[in-house]
Amino acid sequence: MAVPADTRIEDGIAHVVLNHPPVNAFDSAGWNDLAAHIRALGGDDRVRVILLSAAGRGFCAGVDIKELARDGTLITQVNKGCYDTFAAIYDCPVPVVAAAHGFVLGGGIGMVGAADLIVASEDATFGLPEIDRGALGAATHLLRMFGMQKTRKMLLTGEPITAAEAYRLGAVEEVTSRDQLLPVATGLAAKIASKSPKAVKLAKESLNGIELLDVKKSYRFEQGFTLELYTSPDSQEARDAFVEKRDASFEDEN
Repeated sequence: MAVPADTRIEDGIAHVVLNHPPVNAFDSAGWNDLAAHIRALGGDDRVRVILLSAAGRGFCAGVDIKELARDGTLITQVNKGCYDTFAAIYDCPVPVVAAAHGFVLGGGIGMVGAADLIVASEDATFGLPEIDRGALGAATHLLRMFGMQKTRKMLLTGEPITAAEAYRLGAVEEVTSRDQLLPVATGLAAKIASKSPKAVKLAKESLNGIELLDVKKSYRFEQGFTLELYTSPDSQEARDAFVEKRDASFEDEN
């Protein structure tokens, strides 16, 4: 298993640093390995909190579009890897704190949107560009962060929003400078790690249980439409245009 992240455990905190240059965009194997890694950490008695952050220019650019441009049939494996990763974060027995910087796109939204708390740097932006990549997805997790109308606009236009706007809308716990992002996020994780492990685990389980939105069923519903879109010529054209750095040209549906 080649997990696209570096991990160390200190003082009850599992520091998981996404590290797959240049933009932390993961292929199908990477997503599946990351899911297994998070599940394993959640079952490690040394871990009371997981702190999920990233190396490089941004948190995560989502899926590896180049892999899917080469072979669109891999969408089922990518879908499974994304579903399993987001579920591993959401279902993790211990809280997951996400520390986001730079771009948080596509699958990055799935991860932070599945987390328990989000801290962001001032340069962070959150977006779902899938509509310009021949795909859909992670609107479920965006909806956990924002209201329905903001989610609709972001999904339908592909336009991102800033960390300041995310904070205004209540999705982000704190916005800080880039150099203070990890210290602030670590301080928050340490505060949680200092509590009774039993109480924290029960608190998270109870919060998941009372959530109005069934996150996993909702995302699975979304993925059916992603798969339908991937069987269309428009989807292949969008991926090809992205890889070839040109504007996409779509035929009229009729």
